[in-house]
Amino acid sequence: MFRLIPALIVVLILVLFALSNREAVSLGFWPTDYSAQVPLSAAILVGMALAFFLGAAVVWVEHLGLRRRARRAEAAVSRLQAQLAQAELRQTSPTFALPPPEV
Repeated sequence: MFRLIPALIVVLILVLFALSNREAVSLGFWPTDYSAQVPLSAAILVGMALAFFLGAAVVWVEHLGLRRRARRAEAAVSRLQAQLAQAELRQTSPTFALPPPEV
């Protein structure tokens, strides 16, 4: 329940912003002659949402390589741990040697 409080505060701020910026603005789309009348708050909030998701996508793509590198490092660590365990086992295993000669 307490995790929802920050989200509710953000939603409240966005609703108040949308209610106080209801003036219509004309948005034109450059390569075409199309233009649309939208509320100022919608234009700003949609632009912010698009920028947020574009930034999140860039970060996600950037971290794909890091995750792949981390998986390879984990595989190398587990392989080296297995080799170390085998080496320790060989080192501690009893070896049969002849007793020293009597003088």
